[in-house]
This record gives sequence, C-alpha cells and structure tokens, in this order.
Amino acid sequence: MTELPANVRWQLWIVAFGFFMQSLDTTIVNTALPSMALSLGESPLHMHMVVVSYVLTVAVMLPASGWLADRVGVRNIFFIAIILFTLGSLFCSLSSTLNELVMARVLQGIGGAMMVPVGRLTVMKIVPREQYMAAMTFVTLPGQVGPLLGPAMGGILVEYASWHWIFLINIPVGIIGCIATLVLMPNYTVQTRRFDISGFIVLALGMATLTLALDGQKGLGISPMMMGALVAIGAVSILMYLWHAYGNDGALFSLKLFNTPTFSLGLAGSFAGRIGSGMLPFMTPVFMQIGLGFTPFHAGLMMIPMVLGSMGMKRIVVQVVNRFGYRHVLVFSTLSLALISLLFMFTALAGWYYALPVVLFIQGMVNSSRFSSMNTLTLKDLPDEHASSGNSLLSMIMQLSMSIGVTIAGILLGMFGQQHIAVGSDTTHHVFMYTYLCMAVIIALPALVFARVPDDISKNVVIARRKLKE
Repeated sequence: MTELPANVRWQLWIVAFGFFMQSLDTTIVNTALPSMALSLGESPLHMHMVVVSYVLTVAVMLPASGWLADRVGVRNIFFIAIILFTLGSLFCSLSSTLNELVMARVLQGIGGAMMVPVGRLTVMKIVPREQYMAAMTFVTLPGQVGPLLGPAMGGILVEYASWHWIFLINIPVGIIGCIATLVLMPNYTVQTRRFDISGFIVLALGMATLTLALDGQKGLGISPMMMGALVAIGAVSILMYLWHAYGNDGALFSLKLFNTPTFSLGLAGSFAGRIGSGMLPFMTPVFMQIGLGFTPFHAGLMMIPMVLGSMGMKRIVVQVVNRFGYRHVLVFSTLSLALISLLFMFTALAGWYYALPVVLFIQGMVNSSRFSSMNTLTLKDLPDEHASSGNSLLSMIMQLSMSIGVTIAGILLGMFGQQHIAVGSDTTHHVFMYTYLCMAVIIALPALVFARVPDDISKNVVIARRKLKE
C-alpha cells in the first residue's frame, strides 16, 4: 500500500467530480422525460431526441478528445469540458421549447465527450502505471453515486419542484470543479502532429451513423431499410479509416496501438464484453416492470443493491487482481456474470422476490470487477505517446458496444414477443426467459478472448484510502 501526495489526491478528486456529474445527469434525465414532455407541450414519443442528441454528439466528438488533450493540455481540456457541460446544464434548465433543449443537450454532449475520456487520461498522467488501476477505482466511486441518487433525486425534484431543477444541480458542482481544476491540476501536454482532419471526418461519420442506427432506432421510428443503410455507411466508414491509417504515422489513431498485445486483447474483450453488459441496465428494469409487475419506483429501488455491490467491489478489486491475475479474474467474472443473470431471471420467475436484492448485489460486484479489470488491462501497457489515442479509442469502443448491447436486447424482446404480452402473464415470462437465455450466451462469449490474456508480469499498487499517520 502506498500513500499519494496530497496534490495528486486532490487531482483525483477533481476527476471524480467529472465522473459524478456525467453519471448523475445520465440517470436523472431519463426519470424526468415524461414531465419535460408535459411542460414543453410535446408528445412523450418525441422526447427521445433529448437523449439521442447527447449520445450522438458524444459519439462524434470522442475521436478528437485525445488529440485535443495532448495539444492543449489535459487541465485546459478538462476545464473546458466542465465549462461546456455546466453551461449546457444551465441552458437546459432555461429551455422553453424542445428545440432549445436539444441544442443545449448538444452543448452538454461536447463537454461530456471530453470529460470522462480526458479524466481517465489525466489519471494516466498523474500516477505511475502500477497505481493506475487503484487510482481509477478511486475516481469512479463517485460516478457510482450518480446512478444511486439519480432516479430518486429526479423523482423528488420533478414531483415537488420542476424538471428544470434536475439540470441546475450540476451548476454548483461544475463551478467547484472549474475552480479546483485551475488551481490544482497540472497541464500535461505532448508534442503532437497536425490534426488528422480527413481521418476525423471519416471516423466521426462512422460513429455518428452507427450510433444513430443503434440508439435512434428505439425512438426515431427508423425503418429497417434505413437502419441497414446507416449500419452499412458506418461499417464502410470504419473500413475507410483503417485503409487511411495503414502506414500513416499522422493518423488520428495509429495502427501502432495494436503492437501492444494487452491493448489489442483488452480492446477486443471490452467490445465483446460491453455488448452483454450493456444489455443488463436496459433489461433489468424492463423485466421487473413488465415481467414482474413492479412499479417504476420499486424497480428503481431494486437497482440500489447492484450499485452498492459495485461500489463495494471497487475497494478491493486491486487486491483481487493482484492475487489471481487479470486472465483468471476476467474469465471468472465473465462466466459468473452470465450465470448470475440467469439466476436473477429464475429467482424472479419463481417468485423469490426477497432474494433479488442479494442476487443484484452480487451482480454489481462481479460486473464492477470485470469493468475495472478490462479498462486497466487495455491501457496499462501503452507507451506515453500512444496513451491519449488509445484512451480515446477505448472510449469510442465502449460507446459503440453498449449501444449495440441495448439494440440486441430490444431485438431479442421483439423476436420472442411477437404477440401482445400482458404484464406478469405466463407468455411474458416465457419471452423474458428466452431473452435472458440468449443474453447469458452473449455475456459468456468474451471469456474466449480473455482466456488469451498473458500472465501478469507486475503487480498493481494499492493506494491508501486516507492519509497515513506519521
């Protein structure tokens, strides 16, 4: 166990502020969408643009975040990210029409696209690589508080004040974060080449079309033919970028990244792993409300044990990885998550509701150890000159794979639920049972990738939670 200098610890807390702001906003907005629609005089069916506009902006801006951080400095970009996110929150609260709200969410999205990736990059810059895993678990803990507080806080604010207040709570947090960033955070820069504008355009087009096809199909009413066309354009754009980057040292994401074996394995595992993990946050509340007849409030309460399990696991995940190694932890957690998802489904269908919080708590623990291990494995061995681009590429893959996961979950529900299903009926139970069986297979498949992870050659350093007494 090692003690961090006071200035480094404060810098980690600044990054944690950014994680908290984004996770809180994501969960709290979903709660308030019906109230927003009523206030703005819009149909609830049109409110999907509030979510899609943010997600799409993040997808487009992510490829540039690493280059900007290297060129301008991590402190300056993180400061700008908080400013834009906070201003976006202010404009969201002042919006009186849907178009104004969507434009404000775009501004938020520009800040959000830089906040978490640059925060993760900042951690890579201020702590040695052997402390990276421990430092990331430290800064992501506040991010876990967001999903814990978001649904309840959103419900209270909407019911007793107005939906405008869900955005206003970001402002004092943003002001504190801005001041702390300027005062305490160093401005690390790296010598960069000219910005790869052609690569950025091609890659941004690919991410935008794929994200729009995957996220937009849930609410935009995109026809299957149009969705297929968007996916095709996205896939061609990605292939064009690979052709562009081959042998091009000035590319936005150099293919030399893949010369690092752990990065290649971690990226492939993260992509495959997050498809399955991305299904769970979507399926769990849907299953509890439609399959079991829970109210939205009670379904939200049932998610708290999962968040608590995740938070608890982050405190010991470094010791677990040091004891068993990345390969064993990732393979075991991947297969365990598949089994636990089935256990949750069978426990719920059997009517053992009292056991569900325990199952969800364990699910949160397993998922947290998996996420932390995947992220650290992917980035820990990258050389400094490739750290920024590798981090941005990982963020893109995370964004895309989670969207794919939600889309596949929706497709499975639609495929097995051809006929009209009633809440809590036997037919509905069968639909969810078949869906969860398919999900378990998808969740388990990345274990084949993680089984190829080489043996660890170094140990992660555990960071002391409090300042050690002399």
